[in-house]
Amino acid sequence: MSGDAEISISFSDIQKARRVVEQSHAVVRTPTLLHMQHRLGQQSSGVDINLKLENMQRSGSFKMRGLANQLAGVSGSALDGSRQFVTMSAGNYGRAFAQALNERKLKGVVCMPENAPANRSQLIRGYGIAVERMPATELMKAVNRHVSEDGMTFLHPFDDMNLIQGYGSCGLEILEDVPDVDIVLVCCGGGGFVSGIAAAIKLSGKTDCKVIAVEPEAAPSLYQSRIDGSPATIKPRPTVAAGLAPPFTGKICFELAKQFVDDVVLVGEDEIISAVGILYGIGLVVEPSGAAGVAALLSGCIGDVSGKRVVIVLTGGNVSPKELNSWVPENIEK
Repeated sequence: MSGDAEISISFSDIQKARRVVEQSHAVVRTPTLLHMQHRLGQQSSGVDINLKLENMQRSGSFKMRGLANQLAGVSGSALDGSRQFVTMSAGNYGRAFAQALNERKLKGVVCMPENAPANRSQLIRGYGIAVERMPATELMKAVNRHVSEDGMTFLHPFDDMNLIQGYGSCGLEILEDVPDVDIVLVCCGGGGFVSGIAAAIKLSGKTDCKVIAVEPEAAPSLYQSRIDGSPATIKPRPTVAAGLAPPFTGKICFELAKQFVDDVVLVGEDEIISAVGILYGIGLVVEPSGAAGVAALLSGCIGDVSGKRVVIVLTGGNVSPKELNSWVPENIEK
């Protein structure tokens, strides 16, 4: 049996992780706004749209769900302050990483792609965590250098089983709020969040629910991985959804996505920006990386959803007024 075939996750793993997540003061049980199709201009299409508000997490995104369980799996010796931690992130995982380390009086470094918004670096440095910016293709090399030369402990931002199990807690909440859901749309970067949600839903017994990952056309790492039949390394093009543009898909994420994620669809820049504006227009502040799921549904790329009950996860809201104004000025001015 190959190593890939041995990658697995159990429902009890996800339930255990949820208990850890629930005990973390940094994570809240986010609400789901039900029957929002009329607010999104879709009342005539026969679809029931429900929005899971992970943009309302205390750190502004879903990332702390995974990080809480990820840190719970780190050995005590690594948490005594004698070693620093290192990760790579375009912003949201980096922010959660910085917040968690700051609360524990630990030090670390975030390796950040140079195309990430500058205010993400400032925010992370505000927690006392160092930021190093570089081309996306150099991120893993920098992490490996810190591990080998500086003795740092690497916390992977998406390809980590404890992290993914923690993300499964969101899938369990979706099933509690919308038990008869037909389709779940999840924004996808490295693939950890969608894999965790999909595993939780399918392993709960809800095997008829389709879980669809949504990536930007500019950074189709999981999409390409499915075509290749193995985790792909890509060179992302510039995108407003920088948080969905890692240079590769992780091995664990790929294997779990292969088991539990039903499809991967791609959305364009204009579609993402339009979704940000539409959500802002109904009172929801969502960053481009968090709005890709709405973009997918409104663009029609997931096919006919008439008569379907859909949950769209709004994965993050870490966006500044200046950024919003640059994308959707007509909405900000209203």
